[in-house]
Amino acid sequence: MQIVMGIDPGAANLGFGIVRVEGNRMVALDGGVVETSAEMPMERRLERIHGSLVELIAWHEPGAMAVEDVFFGKNVRSAMSVGQASGVAMLAAAQSGIPCFAYTPQAIKMAVCGSGGAGKKQVQRMVGTLLELPEPPSPDHAADALAVAICHGGGAPRREAVAAADAGVRERVPG
Repeated sequence: MQIVMGIDPGAANLGFGIVRVEGNRMVALDGGVVETSAEMPMERRLERIHGSLVELIAWHEPGAMAVEDVFFGKNVRSAMSVGQASGVAMLAAAQSGIPCFAYTPQAIKMAVCGSGGAGKKQVQRMVGTLLELPEPPSPDHAADALAVAICHGGGAPRREAVAAADAGVRERVPG
């Protein structure tokens, strides 16, 4: 069993999703959005995000954090603030000794929907289906964060097998 914290980074709205992975079954434990006001200075916004994530990490004790990679578009300022929020999330994880993994939006959509070009509503519906929720999760930032956790959790059995194989090889190699 592993608990994965998924992060959809953003300085105004940072989505988080906590998923427990047990073999091929995944269960949503928590999800939501850390909101900050545009009137707050950026350093205070990042401080609030960090503090909220530290509390969530202490409460849920995830074994991994999965973060959606920053997508650089036309708005450089927006991309910078998303990158800053992503860095703060990874810092909170690192301070607790939690490994971080990053996934592109296309990889997340492929893992959840089977298509790297899936739309937001399709991702929300599939997240709800995969986590056996009564309805698709909302808001969309929380749904996206749950999708990131699903993306990471879906690869957990393969990573565990590789780690076990690597450990077996190291044990057999002398000195």
